[in-house]
Amino acid sequence: MSGAVRSRLREAAGTLRLTASSQKAIRERNASAWLLPEDGARFDHRLVEHMRRFDDTEEVDLVVVGCGAGGATLTQRMAHAGWSVVCLEAGPFWDPDTHWVSDEAGSHHLYWTEPRVISGTDPVPMGSNNSGRGVGGSTVHFAGFVPRFHPSDFSTRTDDGVGADWPIRYEDLRPSYERIEQELPVAGQYWPWGDPHPYPHAPHPVGGNGEVLLRGADALGLNARVGPVAITNGRFGNRPHCIYRGFCLQGCKVNAKASTLITHVPDALAHGAEIRTEAMAVAVETDPQGRRAIGVRYLRNGREHLQRARTVAVAGYSVETPRLLLNSANRRFPDGLCNDHDQVGRYLMVQGAPQTAGRFTEEIRSYKAPPPEVSCEDFYETDPAADFKRGYAIQTISPLPITWAEHVAAQGHWGHDLRRYMQDYIHWGTLGALCELLPLPGNRVTLSGEKDRHGLPVADFAYSQCDNDRAVIRAARATMERILKAAGATEVITIERYAHLVGGCRMAARPEDGVVDGDLRSFAVPNLMITDGSVLPTQGSANPALTIMALVDRAAQRLVAGARGGPAERSRP
Repeated sequence: MSGAVRSRLREAAGTLRLTASSQKAIRERNASAWLLPEDGARFDHRLVEHMRRFDDTEEVDLVVVGCGAGGATLTQRMAHAGWSVVCLEAGPFWDPDTHWVSDEAGSHHLYWTEPRVISGTDPVPMGSNNSGRGVGGSTVHFAGFVPRFHPSDFSTRTDDGVGADWPIRYEDLRPSYERIEQELPVAGQYWPWGDPHPYPHAPHPVGGNGEVLLRGADALGLNARVGPVAITNGRFGNRPHCIYRGFCLQGCKVNAKASTLITHVPDALAHGAEIRTEAMAVAVETDPQGRRAIGVRYLRNGREHLQRARTVAVAGYSVETPRLLLNSANRRFPDGLCNDHDQVGRYLMVQGAPQTAGRFTEEIRSYKAPPPEVSCEDFYETDPAADFKRGYAIQTISPLPITWAEHVAAQGHWGHDLRRYMQDYIHWGTLGALCELLPLPGNRVTLSGEKDRHGLPVADFAYSQCDNDRAVIRAARATMERILKAAGATEVITIERYAHLVGGCRMAARPEDGVVDGDLRSFAVPNLMITDGSVLPTQGSANPALTIMALVDRAAQRLVAGARGGPAERSRP
C-alpha cells in the first residue's frame, strides 16, 4: 500500500471518528439543534413567546448589541453560564417559514440597507456581501463556507513583514474552532492546509460546479477539497439534512444551513436570555468619569430607552460597531468611546473577491448544490517567488440568475447579447477568489455629515487598495482562468468585487495599536467588550464567520472563568 493511500485512509478514519462520535457533549453545552420543532415548522415560537423579559431599569449582567455571528454566540454562551443577558437587535425576529423565500429579489430584506457613505480610491459597495439585519445577522444569508484561518495568519508582521501580529496564537483558538465546528456542524473532506484536521460530517456530494474546479485543479497538479460548509450532511438533532435547493444565500428554509438563529439562539432563549428586536442602539453609556460602561441607549417604537448592564458587548460588525463607538463620545472620550489612540474605525479590510466564469459545452447547472462546495488553498501563504506578500484561496461560486445577470452586465453585455448569455446560464461554471488585502490605517470608518432616519450621523467608509492588494488580485484572477481553461472552458469572463468586511476595532497587545485585547475587552473601558469581526487584525484568505464565532467562544470561556464571585462581581474594576 502506497504512502498516499495510507494517508487518505487515515484522513477518512479521522472524519469517520468525528461523524460517529457521541453528540452528548455538544447537546450539554448547546442544545439548539434539539430545541427546534419536529412537526415541520422551522422554529419553536414558544421560545419567543415565553422568553424572559427584563425591564430597562433592571441592571442585567450583560447587554449585547447585535445578534449575528458574534453577538448570538456570546448571548448563548453567557446565558448558558447563568448570566442575565439582553441582546439588542435592530432588525426583526425572522421566521424561516414565512420570511425566507426561494427568490433572489424577494430576499433583499435580509440585508442591512441603512445609508452609508463610501469613499476612497477603491470604494466598497455596501449591501448583501457585508451586512445583515435581524436575528442571525449576516449568517442568515452567508454562503455557509467556514474554513479556519491558518497558523500563519496570526503572525504576518513577524513572518512576512506586512499586516499585524495577533495578540493570541492559532493554538489558543484551536479548541474553540473544534467546538464551533461541532455545533454548526461542519461537513467536509479532511483539510490538508494550515493546521490539518477532519470535520464532524462527511463531505456533501459534488455538483457540476464543484466538478469543474476538481477537474481543472487536477489537470494543473493543484490540490482541491470538498467543503468545509456549515450545512448538515445527515440529520443533526432536529435539523434535517441538506436537500440541495440552492437558495443558501436567501435563508435556508429547511434549516440545514447553519445560522445563529438556528444554531445558538434557541439555547440562549431556553436559558433565560432576552433578544429584544427592533431595538436600534444609539450609544454606549458610561459613568460620569468614563471609567465603566453602565448600559446601552437604544431606540424602539419611536422612544429612547437605556438598558442598564454590568457588562456591555458590542457586536454590530465592522461599520456599525465603530460608528456606535464614535457616536458614543463623551467628556472622557471626546473623539469617540475607546478612541484614546485614534484606533476606532481604522484598519478596515475587505477581501478582494474576483469571480471568473467559464463556459462549457456540457450543462453545469451550478445552482444544484451549495454555492461553496469545493476549495483550493494552495496559494494561501506567501510565495517567495511572487511579487506580493500573503495570498488567496479559490472556491466555487454558484450565482443565481439575477447575480449572473449582474456578472454578465458588468462585462458590458446588454440587450440581445445579455439575453443570449442568460439563456446560456446552465452551461457556465463560476469560481471566486478570496484575496488577502492588507490592513491599512487610512481604510477606516468616520462619521459623515449625513444623518440617518434616526437623526444619527451616518458612517463614512473610506477604502483604497495598495500595490500589494492589486498584485494578489491579479494573480488570483489568472489562476482561476487557468483552472477553468484546464477544465475545458471555451470562454472565460471575470468581474472584480469585494467580500467579507472585517476590522475597524482590532485586537492588539497594546492600546496604542488597537481597541481590544486578546480577550476582546476594550483597553479603555474594562467592562466593555467587542465581539464581532471588527476585532480581526488581519483577514487571511478565509471566510471570517467561523473565526468570529471561535474568538467569541474563547472570550466567553475566559469571561466565565473570571467570574469567581458570580457574574455581577466580575465586572467591577
